[in-house]
Amino acid sequence: MTTPTVSDDTTTGGSGPAAPVLSFDKVTVGHFGVPAVRELSIDVHPGEILALLGPNGAGKTTTLLSAVGALPVMSGTITAMGTPIDSRVERNARRGVTLVPDNRGLFHRLSVTDNLRLARRKGGTPIDVVYEYFPKLQTLRGRRCGNLSGGEQQMLALAKALLTKPSVLLIDELSMGLAPVLVQDLLPRLRAIADEQNMAVVLVEQHIDLALGIADSAVVLHHGRVALAGSARELRAGRDRVEAAYFGRSGGADDPE
Repeated sequence: MTTPTVSDDTTTGGSGPAAPVLSFDKVTVGHFGVPAVRELSIDVHPGEILALLGPNGAGKTTTLLSAVGALPVMSGTITAMGTPIDSRVERNARRGVTLVPDNRGLFHRLSVTDNLRLARRKGGTPIDVVYEYFPKLQTLRGRRCGNLSGGEQQMLALAKALLTKPSVLLIDELSMGLAPVLVQDLLPRLRAIADEQNMAVVLVEQHIDLALGIADSAVVLHHGRVALAGSARELRAGRDRVEAAYFGRSGGADDPE
């Protein structure tokens, strides 16, 4: 069966579909020569949030790492802003492809202010704008990162990423270690950021319903293959199909195997 490809109705000025800012074209990628993701084809457009769902080991983190150039593809092509990604992560970051890893990538011995200063970049998002999205960080400016709560650390990780003014923001397990109430607070902020900054977001998330509530489109991976793909609205309406695809059960999932 042909691998499902995510598509949406994202347009620019009503003149037709906007060009994707991140594209996977039949990408196979893995570790030490062993494929973890097979024949993946997805497009993500400006202002779109794509939820990448699936159980542990499905290939979600591998997908994000390949998008920033941290893992070489075995076959297929990944392009960002219409150009193949570079094999060097820092070059892709300068082009606007930014990853918030599941460990958040913070300097725990430094203050909130110092963490943000290290992330600032010429031509990046002004820090005042970042504080508007995460006002609590302004009150914590002098506090050492290691003394922040899990939710505060995740805010700081997102704020650091926004300072680079990314065109594509990749977030690995935003909710890891956080109470659901904190996730319910952070996800709407992410939706607002994507809309206001016209920024594409690929969100790896275990809270399926919360992710689908703010996403435009979604992909469910199972054993490295797309088991289900479509608009978030469709997947919310067919929650039983999402669950079947997530757990690899027959009857509802568009399993390419």
